[in-house]
Amino acid sequence: MKDETTFEDFLKVDIRIGTIIEVNDFPKARKPAYQLKIDFGALGIKKSSAQITDLYTKDELLNKQISAIVNFKPRQIANFMSEVLVIGVYNTEDKVVLLQPSKTIKKGEQVS
Repeated sequence: MKDETTFEDFLKVDIRIGTIIEVNDFPKARKPAYQLKIDFGALGIKKSSAQITDLYTKDELLNKQISAIVNFKPRQIANFMSEVLVIGVYNTEDKVVLLQPSKTIKKGEQVS
């Protein structure tokens, strides 16, 4: 377990619901990954690199709602600027399972 944190620290992390609107292969990534374009409603469309190729096809991801941290500093990954961090959990086979809402949520809504 990690060190204890405060509620104020949690409030600094901006987790939002977005809808994946474009999925592309990312051959220049060191580990297999997709390049995603995610629509966060009023926050706009953001890009992310996600190592989720083991469990998800491009077709499965298109129009899927996901959770992402939208207030991380952008990160250069090969020739791609990743603007948000898509949230997932490693399963027992060490593959990433996306955290996503169980019901449809308005794009850009904040997780609280």
